[in-house]
Amino acid sequence: MNRTMTDMRAADLTAPLDARDHTRGASGGPQLVVYGDFECPYTAAAMRAIDVLVARGATFELVFRYFPLREIHPHAQAAAEAAEAAARQGRFWEMHDVLFRNQLRLEAADLRRYAERIGLDVERFEADVVDRATLARIERDVETGDQSGVDRTPSLFIDGLRYRGPRDTASLERALRPA
Repeated sequence: MNRTMTDMRAADLTAPLDARDHTRGASGGPQLVVYGDFECPYTAAAMRAIDVLVARGATFELVFRYFPLREIHPHAQAAAEAAEAAARQGRFWEMHDVLFRNQLRLEAADLRRYAERIGLDVERFEADVVDRATLARIERDVETGDQSGVDRTPSLFIDGLRYRGPRDTASLERALRPA
Protein backbone atom coordinates (compact mmCIF):
# COMPACT_ATOMS: atom_id res chain seq x y z
CA MET A 1 0.00 0.00 0.00
CA ASN A 2 1.40 3.36 -0.98
CA ARG A 3 0.42 6.08 1.47
CA THR A 4 1.28 9.73 1.51
CA MET A 5 3.31 11.19 4.36
CA THR A 6 0.18 12.96 5.62
CA ASP A 7 -1.64 9.63 5.85
CA MET A 8 1.28 8.12 7.77
CA ARG A 9 1.35 11.00 10.25
CA ALA A 10 -2.31 10.49 11.01
CA ALA A 11 -2.13 6.73 11.44
CA ASP A 12 1.31 5.61 12.59
CA LEU A 13 3.33 6.08 15.73
CA THR A 14 6.48 7.82 14.55
CA ALA A 15 8.56 7.52 17.72
CA PRO A 16 9.41 3.96 18.75
CA LEU A 17 9.69 3.03 22.38
CA ASP A 18 12.93 3.79 24.15
CA ALA A 19 14.32 3.58 27.67
CA ARG A 20 12.82 6.97 28.62
CA ASP A 21 9.24 5.80 28.09
CA HIS A 22 7.01 4.92 31.04
CA THR A 23 5.95 1.31 30.55
CA ARG A 24 4.28 -1.45 32.52
CA GLY A 25 2.90 -4.83 31.67
CA ALA A 26 4.07 -7.71 29.53
CA SER A 27 6.56 -6.94 26.81
CA GLY A 28 6.37 -9.27 23.85
CA GLY A 29 2.58 -8.99 23.57
CA PRO A 30 0.61 -6.18 22.00
CA GLN A 31 1.83 -2.70 22.81
CA LEU A 32 -0.62 0.06 23.75
CA VAL A 33 0.73 3.61 23.66
CA VAL A 34 -1.48 6.24 25.27
CA TYR A 35 -0.88 9.94 24.74
CA GLY A 36 -2.75 11.43 27.67
CA ASP A 37 -3.51 14.45 29.78
CA PHE A 38 -3.91 14.06 33.55
CA GLU A 39 -6.71 16.64 33.63
CA CYS A 40 -8.65 15.17 30.70
CA PRO A 41 -11.79 13.23 31.73
CA TYR A 42 -11.63 11.16 28.53
CA THR A 43 -8.07 10.08 29.26
CA ALA A 44 -9.14 9.16 32.79
CA ALA A 45 -12.01 7.05 31.43
CA ALA A 46 -9.70 5.26 28.99
CA MET A 47 -7.18 4.59 31.77
CA ARG A 48 -9.94 3.11 33.95
CA ALA A 49 -10.88 0.73 31.09
CA ILE A 50 -7.20 -0.17 30.65
CA ASP A 51 -6.85 -0.77 34.40
CA VAL A 52 -9.76 -3.24 34.24
CA LEU A 53 -7.93 -5.16 31.50
CA VAL A 54 -4.76 -5.23 33.59
CA ALA A 55 -6.72 -6.45 36.63
CA ARG A 56 -8.23 -9.23 34.49
CA GLY A 57 -4.74 -10.39 33.56
CA ALA A 58 -4.62 -9.14 29.97
CA THR A 59 -1.08 -9.38 28.63
CA PHE A 60 0.04 -6.26 26.85
CA GLU A 61 2.62 -3.56 27.34
CA LEU A 62 1.22 -0.18 28.36
CA VAL A 63 3.13 2.97 27.52
CA PHE A 64 2.05 6.38 28.79
CA ARG A 65 3.24 9.53 27.04
CA TYR A 66 2.48 13.07 28.12
CA PHE A 67 0.25 15.25 25.97
CA PRO A 68 -1.00 18.05 28.24
CA LEU A 69 -3.70 20.13 26.55
CA ARG A 70 -2.45 23.35 28.08
CA GLU A 71 -4.98 25.59 26.34
CA ILE A 72 -8.01 23.91 27.92
CA HIS A 73 -6.63 22.17 31.01
CA PRO A 74 -4.83 24.70 33.22
CA HIS A 75 -3.34 22.06 35.54
CA ALA A 76 -2.30 19.49 32.94
CA GLN A 77 1.28 20.72 32.59
CA ALA A 78 1.87 20.86 36.34
CA ALA A 79 0.42 17.37 36.73
CA ALA A 80 2.73 16.06 33.99
CA GLU A 81 5.67 17.71 35.74
CA ALA A 82 4.67 16.04 39.01
CA ALA A 83 4.43 12.65 37.31
CA GLU A 84 7.83 13.08 35.69
CA ALA A 85 9.37 14.24 38.97
CA ALA A 86 7.94 11.11 40.60
CA ALA A 87 9.42 9.04 37.76
CA ARG A 88 12.86 10.35 38.69
CA GLN A 89 12.35 8.57 42.02
CA GLY A 90 11.02 5.41 40.38
CA ARG A 91 7.36 6.14 41.25
CA PHE A 92 5.80 7.26 37.95
CA TRP A 93 2.94 4.75 37.96
CA GLU A 94 2.02 5.49 41.57
CA MET A 95 1.80 9.21 40.80
CA HIS A 96 0.01 8.50 37.49
CA ASP A 97 -2.69 6.57 39.34
CA VAL A 98 -3.08 9.19 42.08
CA LEU A 99 -3.36 12.02 39.56
CA PHE A 100 -6.11 10.31 37.59
CA ARG A 101 -8.01 9.45 40.78
CA ASN A 102 -7.80 13.10 41.89
CA GLN A 103 -8.25 14.88 38.59
CA LEU A 104 -10.22 17.75 40.05
CA ARG A 105 -7.54 18.49 42.64
CA LEU A 106 -4.31 19.32 40.82
CA GLU A 107 -3.13 22.53 42.49
CA ALA A 108 0.51 22.78 43.62
CA ALA A 109 -0.39 21.95 47.24
CA ASP A 110 -2.31 18.88 46.06
CA LEU A 111 0.63 17.65 43.98
CA ARG A 112 2.96 18.06 46.96
CA ARG A 113 0.52 16.13 49.16
CA TYR A 114 0.39 13.30 46.58
CA ALA A 115 4.20 13.20 46.54
CA GLU A 116 4.17 12.78 50.32
CA ARG A 117 1.40 10.17 50.11
CA ILE A 118 3.34 7.92 47.72
CA GLY A 119 6.52 8.22 49.77
CA LEU A 120 8.64 10.54 47.65
CA ASP A 121 11.51 12.62 48.96
CA VAL A 122 9.47 15.84 48.78
CA GLU A 123 12.44 18.22 48.61
CA ARG A 124 13.86 16.29 45.68
CA PHE A 125 10.38 16.11 44.11
CA GLU A 126 9.97 19.89 44.29
CA ALA A 127 13.42 20.43 42.76
CA ASP A 128 12.70 17.91 39.98
CA VAL A 129 9.34 19.50 39.14
CA VAL A 130 11.12 22.68 38.01
CA ASP A 131 14.21 21.01 36.55
CA ARG A 132 14.73 21.72 32.85
CA ALA A 133 15.23 18.00 32.19
CA THR A 134 11.71 17.33 33.49
CA LEU A 135 10.26 19.94 31.17
CA ALA A 136 12.31 18.62 28.25
CA ARG A 137 11.08 15.08 28.87
CA ILE A 138 7.43 16.21 28.73
CA GLU A 139 8.07 18.29 25.63
CA ARG A 140 9.68 15.28 23.95
CA ASP A 141 6.41 13.38 24.33
CA VAL A 142 4.39 16.33 23.03
CA GLU A 143 6.65 16.56 19.99
CA THR A 144 6.43 12.84 19.22
CA GLY A 145 2.68 13.09 19.61
CA ASP A 146 2.56 15.99 17.17
CA GLN A 147 4.67 14.00 14.70
CA SER A 148 2.26 11.08 15.03
CA GLY A 149 -0.80 13.22 14.37
CA VAL A 150 -2.02 13.39 17.96
CA ASP A 151 -4.54 16.19 18.22
CA ARG A 152 -6.60 15.16 21.26
CA THR A 153 -6.46 13.04 24.34
CA PRO A 154 -6.45 10.27 24.78
CA SER A 155 -4.81 9.17 21.54
CA LEU A 156 -4.08 5.47 21.43
CA PHE A 157 -1.76 3.42 19.26
CA ILE A 158 -1.77 -0.37 19.22
CA ASP A 159 1.39 -1.93 17.87
CA GLY A 160 2.28 1.38 16.25
CA LEU A 161 -1.05 1.99 14.50
CA ARG A 162 -3.55 4.63 15.53
CA TYR A 163 -6.57 3.13 17.28
CA ARG A 164 -9.72 5.14 16.65
CA GLY A 165 -12.28 2.72 18.06
CA PRO A 166 -14.25 2.89 21.29
CA ARG A 167 -12.24 3.10 24.50
CA ASP A 168 -14.44 0.93 26.69
CA THR A 169 -13.01 -2.22 28.27
CA ALA A 170 -14.59 -4.73 25.87
CA SER A 171 -13.55 -2.82 22.74
CA LEU A 172 -9.98 -2.35 23.96
CA GLU A 173 -9.79 -6.02 24.92
CA ARG A 174 -10.80 -7.03 21.37
CA ALA A 175 -8.37 -4.56 19.81
CA LEU A 176 -5.49 -5.84 21.93
CA ARG A 177 -6.02 -9.50 21.11
CA PRO A 178 -3.14 -10.87 19.09
CA ALA A 179 -4.13 -11.62 15.51
